[in-house]
Amino acid sequence: MSNNGAHLGFEQKLWKAADKLRSNMDAAEYKHVVLGSIFLKYISDSFEERHEQIQEQVSEGADPEDRDEYSMENVFWVPGKARWSYLQKNAKQPEIGKIIDDAMELIEKENPSLKGVLPKDYARPTLDKRRLGELIDLIGTIGLGDYESRSEDILGRVYEYFLGEFASAEGKKGGQFYTPKSIVKLLVEMIEPYKGRVYDPCCGSSGMFVQSEGFIRAHNGRIDDIHIFGQESNPTTWKLSKMNLAIRGIDGNIQLGDSFHNDLHKDLKADFILANPPFNMSDWGGEHLRDDARWKYGVPPVGNANFAWVQHKIHHLAPHGIAGFVLSNGSMSSNTSNEGEIRKNIVEADLVDCMIALPSQLFYNTMIPACLWFISRDKTNNKFRDRSGEILFIDARNMGEMIDRRHRELTDVEIKKISGTYHAWRGEGGKYEDVLGFCKSATLEEVRKQGHILTPGRYVGFPEEEDDGIPFEEKMKELTVQLKEQMEEGKKLDEVIKKNLEDIGYEI
Repeated sequence: MSNNGAHLGFEQKLWKAADKLRSNMDAAEYKHVVLGSIFLKYISDSFEERHEQIQEQVSEGADPEDRDEYSMENVFWVPGKARWSYLQKNAKQPEIGKIIDDAMELIEKENPSLKGVLPKDYARPTLDKRRLGELIDLIGTIGLGDYESRSEDILGRVYEYFLGEFASAEGKKGGQFYTPKSIVKLLVEMIEPYKGRVYDPCCGSSGMFVQSEGFIRAHNGRIDDIHIFGQESNPTTWKLSKMNLAIRGIDGNIQLGDSFHNDLHKDLKADFILANPPFNMSDWGGEHLRDDARWKYGVPPVGNANFAWVQHKIHHLAPHGIAGFVLSNGSMSSNTSNEGEIRKNIVEADLVDCMIALPSQLFYNTMIPACLWFISRDKTNNKFRDRSGEILFIDARNMGEMIDRRHRELTDVEIKKISGTYHAWRGEGGKYEDVLGFCKSATLEEVRKQGHILTPGRYVGFPEEEDDGIPFEEKMKELTVQLKEQMEEGKKLDEVIKKNLEDIGYEI
């Protein structure tokens, strides 16, 4: 199993135990029960640890009841009846559901940034209270919010693993809130969001932002150097997003609403855009947006939002901005309903920087093959070399490892190979060379000759077959011997079948 997706440690054990408690509850419903409880445990652990620290400093004038002592350390204030110790003490009580709902209400009341975010439906009759108590006991066995756990990002790993497992359990619906980690990692490694405004117009559970933060930390950058802007149209997914950022202390401007019809970041010009919009979305309400200012390169078809998403991102890019996003393969070649014309106009405006064809089976919610688009507002900027009139094509269809029967994942080595190729090509060090079957730097003229189709396979060619060094005559001799043996074996089998049929009264 590859090292960049599923962790084979306690996350998996914890998931198996939690999933066992799920019984016959729908995964979509159970998701909020578990993730809400994990969030509660985290903020309670953080609070208790900070509370103890302040207690030790009382002689120096510190006050354990002063909220500022907590907020200055990015710790949420947790009232007594919302603390994990209180919940665990009452885990076996039949009213544990109401106790948790009350705890969520108290936390929202005391921490305005969490208002309307936490799940508060634990008292519902359909939720088995005995199993809920067992879940509380289970989550109680892991440290989440103390300093040691935070430094190892225990919670982040559990949350990420659980989101992935729920996405897998929910199948098609799962993709609405979760983009597989290896895809997010590749997008982030490609565009390197070190500093500036990062935007995702369909942010799901905020995986793009979490990975961006991880990228900055891994490269010894400052997390304060990026500013996060997101929008999500699904209210329950929006809550997951807010919690996912809150547990990491990331301050993000995440709005609830439809990015097409109620763009809540209207004036934003982002330095980096990362997104995985729904593929081939047909019910996006395009008939109400025929004259929208965002459609600079052509009006997208009512029946497919792919090029509405592309143009929405271009519209929100800063003059030197770069966008990396996932789309279905059809976006690279479709010529129906004005899509070919829009793609041609975007190519001719010299906005397309790189195209990557992805392997199949990477996503939880679709079997539709996907690709990555990279749009650069200014290929002449002095940050990298002048790439005017060029597009890099990468064919990664043969990459990835199967992590289970249905899902594939790009490995860290493959992510490095792809992003390293792009970085060398745009002039960040290292020598770029076209590689047959993998990558090709094409001119706009070459793309015009292909009718502005952006499928990498058309440009990269086929890898050369390795010569095994065996002369043709020798190889043919060996093959004919093998063939003769197989034909003789076939004859024998035919006779056996014939005899068996005769034995039961059927002659051939």
